[in-house]
Amino acid sequence: MHIFPFHKTHAGAPVRIGVTLAILSGAWALALCAQEPPKYRVDASWPQELPNNWIIGQIGGLAVDREDHIWVLQRPASNTVDEIGASLTPPRSECCIAAPPVLEFDKQGHLLQSWGGPGEGFDWPKNEHGIYVDKDGYVWIGGSAPTDRHILKFKKDGHFLMQIGHPSAEPPDSLRTDILGRPAGIEVDSEAHEVYIADGYLNKRVIVFDSGTGVYKRLWGAYGNAPNDADPGAYSPGAPPDQQFRNPVHCVHISRDGLVYVCDRVNDRMQVFTKQGKFVKEFMVRPETLGIGSVWQFAFSTDERQKFLLVADGENNVIWTLRREDGAVLGQTGHNGRNAGQFHWIHQIASDSEGSLYTGEVDTGKRIQKFVLVTAGKPQR
Repeated sequence: MHIFPFHKTHAGAPVRIGVTLAILSGAWALALCAQEPPKYRVDASWPQELPNNWIIGQIGGLAVDREDHIWVLQRPASNTVDEIGASLTPPRSECCIAAPPVLEFDKQGHLLQSWGGPGEGFDWPKNEHGIYVDKDGYVWIGGSAPTDRHILKFKKDGHFLMQIGHPSAEPPDSLRTDILGRPAGIEVDSEAHEVYIADGYLNKRVIVFDSGTGVYKRLWGAYGNAPNDADPGAYSPGAPPDQQFRNPVHCVHISRDGLVYVCDRVNDRMQVFTKQGKFVKEFMVRPETLGIGSVWQFAFSTDERQKFLLVADGENNVIWTLRREDGAVLGQTGHNGRNAGQFHWIHQIASDSEGSLYTGEVDTGKRIQKFVLVTAGKPQR
């Protein structure tokens, strides 16, 4: 560090000292404001064993409500015969029986309630995908089977309230507003009374409806363009950025500062928009990833400014820690594998108010895990 000496005979010298001190003070302030990325450790005891000899299948959706209760949408039909041997006639084995699709847990991993499945007045999805609990306590559910072209709204006890769209085997049409296209993710802006849908495995768009009436409001594709359902061919890391989303458009979330974040999974990117669909910026996440892509789902960090994005990557089977400001990758959690804290097709992720993460896996993973926050972005000194 260079120090300017003070000489009484030079009137400019005190100014030079002041400037130096100001620079040092500014650097110190920046250091105080800098944050370490959050780190996590797995809680291998979570959740508790399910009652009734139940077993869960693939995790199609996962959300945390305002009470820090964890909501899991699982796929009973994904269980194999040997996994549900006790339910066969005659029973094949001592265990198990498929659990209901919707499971509500507390932070300690105790099951609080369960419900779901076909009922009167609505079309339960064939392949459960996506769950969200809004600030008013309503539970939203989607599905991604070929004929799942709708979402459902329930009370917390499973009482049906509303359906947007309906089952259909018609071809994709990202400009239609009466049906969806195998929706993958749901988020509700309770203050604006709007539900945002990442749509999806068939369509290539974000679409918004009134969350109270189900009336259509607006839609957009990648970069805020009108969506186009043409087949873009295989993803290539060296190619120019695709001007459309690829299937699936897998998640949508809204930050505290009012930006809309969208998972464009196979394009290895996250795009950011205003609530009206104007493109703001995008982040690439390990863009050399092929297969089924790197940006599956994410959770915001729980600090006031949500400085970090925790991105679930089911191809590389890690959770990437990104700086929300510019998408820089600052760290990662987990590894491909079957042990506690590892992943096989990590598909869903959500955070509670204390910063703990909850994850869910598909394919043959079929489990939920909890990761406890070890560091909460402590200031560096």
